[in-house]
Amino acid sequence: MVSSACLHSGVTSCADTLGDMPPRLNLFTNRQRANSFGGAAHNYDTHRPRYPDRLIDDVLAPDAHRVLEAGAGTGIASMQMVDRGADVLAVEPDSRMAAVAQAKGIPVELATFEDWDPAGRRFDRVVFAASFHWVDPAVALPKIRGVLEGGGKLALIWNRLRPTNPTRAEFEAIYRDYMDVETRRADGNPKEVIDLIAAAGFTVTERKYPHDLHYSAQQWADIAFTFSNQLILADDQATELRARLIERIGSDGVSVGGDAVAIFATPT
Repeated sequence: MVSSACLHSGVTSCADTLGDMPPRLNLFTNRQRANSFGGAAHNYDTHRPRYPDRLIDDVLAPDAHRVLEAGAGTGIASMQMVDRGADVLAVEPDSRMAAVAQAKGIPVELATFEDWDPAGRRFDRVVFAASFHWVDPAVALPKIRGVLEGGGKLALIWNRLRPTNPTRAEFEAIYRDYMDVETRRADGNPKEVIDLIAAAGFTVTERKYPHDLHYSAQQWADIAFTFSNQLILADDQATELRARLIERIGSDGVSVGGDAVAIFATPT
């Protein structure tokens, strides 16, 4: 089931909003976290959840063909779009992540999105799959506008996995011994992103795709250690945290709700 909400348009400039960006939207300034994924590239590709089929269908609807995925990582979303017939170009700054995507046959250009040269190329879709928070929106949003074909769209997509048993609060009681739980939360607030993009002159819609999932203790720990707050821990802390998470979950596993989110934006 898909629920849709939020139609926004903005008239103020993007620069008017950047001086008071929410902390989530400043993550691109934390290069330690941004650069943490490459050392875990194969684990990332193995354990990160894929996106719901309906979400990927909506990204490409009605007839998108030429797609740019920015911050493509190991090509998880790119491969899902290729499987539906899209012609995908991936841009990824980490050579280790890019190598995994290239091994799948995905063409990758090695660069940050901010530094990447479009060389006059234009696209029906520009997609950020769990990566928009790693770019500077003051640079990225004008660049996105410049590479979209007429009628093209920006799509931001990500999974928000919210444990219900054990609960998020129960997990955070453990995480507090290793990190600031406020900065650990990786799902952010879509409204912050929507407001920022609308202020840059896009009309924005949001869609949500509910999750009803279950993972074993080992599976949940494997997923957890594909996120930057866990990846930057010292080895002894990471080992201890993983063991405590697995012990807390036990043999019953983890029930997970939440949703996948897609934000679609069309230049006005």
